Amino acid sequence: MSDESRPYRTAAVIPAAGRGVRLGPGVPKALRTLNGTPMLIHAVRAMAASRAVSLVVVVAPPDGAFEVKNLLDEHALPERTDYLVVAGGDTRQESVRLGLDALADNINVVLVHDAARPLVPVDTVDAVIEAVRNGAPAVVPALPLADTVKEVEPQAKGEAEPVVATPERARLRSVQTPQGFDRDTLVRAHETVAVNGEGATDCAGLVERLGAPVVVVPGHEEAFKVTRPLDLVLAEAVLARRRANDGF
Repeated sequence: MSDESRPYRTAAVIPAAGRGVRLGPGVPKALRTLNGTPMLIHAVRAMAASRAVSLVVVVAPPDGAFEVKNLLDEHALPERTDYLVVAGGDTRQESVRLGLDALADNINVVLVHDAARPLVPVDTVDAVIEAVRNGAPAVVPALPLADTVKEVEPQAKGEAEPVVATPERARLRSVQTPQGFDRDTLVRAHETVAVNGEGATDCAGLVERLGAPVVVVPGHEEAFKVTRPLDLVLAEAVLARRRANDGF
C-alpha cells in the first residue's frame, strides 16, 4: 500500500515515570488528584477524547506499572481506545523510547504527551494530528510569550546572574504537548541522537538535532503544565469552570 493510500493510525505515549519533586513530597506527580481524579487519568482521557487516537501507552515508574494498570482499570475510559502500561526508564527520553517499542507496526502517527498537562483540549490534540497527517514530520503546540525573556550566565544558587542577551520575544514560543510525530522520524531520532545527563525533555528537540523540520501549531492556555502547588489550584479552577459551563 502506498504512503498516500495507507490509513493513518495514531497512538499517544504518556511518560509518567517521574517523581515530580517540585510539587513536594508524596505520591508521584502524575498520581496527584484533581477534583478527586489522578492527573494521569485526566491526561489519558484528554488523549482518548480525540477520535483519531486508537491507543494510549502509559509509561509508568519502573516499580509502579502494576499500580498504574490498576488505576486505569478503576476509571471510566472511552471504549474505542485501547490502553497499555509499560515500565519506564531512568530518563524521559528512555521512557519515551520504551513506549515507542511497545507500539504495533501499523501505528504511523505518534503523540508524546506530558502526564502533567491534564487539561489539554481535544481541539489542540486534533490540530497536532492533522498537521502530521498533512506531511509535517514533527509538530509542536505552542503559545507566544507574555513576558520578556533574558539569557543569563548561570551562577551558584542565590547569586546574582549577569544578563548576556535579550532574545526577540516575537520569535519565541512556549512549547506544550502533545507533540506529534511521523513515527519513523521519531524512532530514528531516538536511535541516532545521543543525549547526556538527564536526557531530553522535549522529543521535538531530538528531531531538530536529527535535522528534520519541526513546525508549530497554536497551543492552548489550558494545556499548562502542573509543576508547582499553585498550578494545582489553577487546574482545579479550570475543572470547576468546565463543570459549570460545559458539564465536564
